[in-house]
Amino acid sequence: MDIAFLGSWLGSVPTAAIPLLLASVGLILSERAGVVSLGVEGYLAMGAMAAAAVTLESGSLVLGIAAGVAAGALLALGFGIAVVLLRAEQILAGLATMAIGLGAAGLLGRDYVHRTFEGVTNVDLGSLAQVPLLGQLLFAQDPLAYLAILLTLGGWWLIARSHFGLRLRAVGEDPATADVAGVNVQLHQLFAVTCCGALGGLGGAYLSAVASNVWVENMVAGRGWIALALVIFARWDPLRAILGAFLFGAVEALLPRLQASGFDAPVYLMGMLPYALTIVVLVAASCSRARRNAEPAALGQSYIRQDRR
Repeated sequence: MDIAFLGSWLGSVPTAAIPLLLASVGLILSERAGVVSLGVEGYLAMGAMAAAAVTLESGSLVLGIAAGVAAGALLALGFGIAVVLLRAEQILAGLATMAIGLGAAGLLGRDYVHRTFEGVTNVDLGSLAQVPLLGQLLFAQDPLAYLAILLTLGGWWLIARSHFGLRLRAVGEDPATADVAGVNVQLHQLFAVTCCGALGGLGGAYLSAVASNVWVENMVAGRGWIALALVIFARWDPLRAILGAFLFGAVEALLPRLQASGFDAPVYLMGMLPYALTIVVLVAASCSRARRNAEPAALGQSYIRQDRR
């Protein structure tokens, strides 16, 4: 591989990595509050569909992306009400939410399938983008990619350094003790779940409005499940999620470039590599003591004040 090929490949990695990063950061927020959000695949699908539909109808990409965020947040809020206030079982409710999101996206978006629209223009930093190897990766990305990194850093600060983050982590570790200390457990969990949906919706909007400039049914293609694996890989730390998302993004971005360069390998075998890597990550994480130490103690457990002892 020459320098030009490597630079071009690295420059395309964020396009594949950003949806995974946004979804995984949202999941980290939710799981830090003790709620397992398996519906993230639905959040991504609703965000992608809503962004494309509103962009096509209004002609405004900003409105489209905002609609994607709102669509993911609304779907997540419904899930949050079910599991936080009504105490529905989180795994089953999450799977149902995923199915609802995928089905609603397919139904509501059927009139917008394969209709292209103008996407986001990359930031122009002049000669910096011509720096060998890392120029395109660091200095020739779209504004939403840079925003995603800032949101990730903000999510890390919120969880690790703010008083709100301390309360959020307390809810995920021991909701009864947090309740005794005066923390509104349900409010914190609803906030975290809704943020998970909003970031998932933004990740979906990135898929359709930035990476593809088109809405296609099933374009999410399992990215929500990869994001779930990234949470475990990152040990519930948004900064580690950056590394994980870019690792998966690098694999996804490499495959079409190898095919275009004439690399002789079975197409379907190459296409399954990101998902095979997901399984490897999950197996490695299950054998890691660090993973067990990082997992919120009350993850997946429903709580209401009457449960307090």
